[in-house]
Amino acid sequence: MPGKILIPDNKNGLAKFKYEIARELGVPVSEADGHVSANQCGKVGGAMVKKMIEDYEKSL
Repeated sequence: MPGKILIPDNKNGLAKFKYEIARELGVPVSEADGHVSANQCGKVGGAMVKKMIEDYEKSL
């Protein structure tokens, strides 16, 4: 089920989170830019998942 947003109302929130993480990692992207390497996309996606898990564990 990769890539499927489980809560459709949160689509904008996830996009905002993605750009926030990309900026933190120094990945040069803008909302209109589709020219990002697969390696960079993987770094951003991996960091997003890691941060979401950390935040969830803190809430337990």
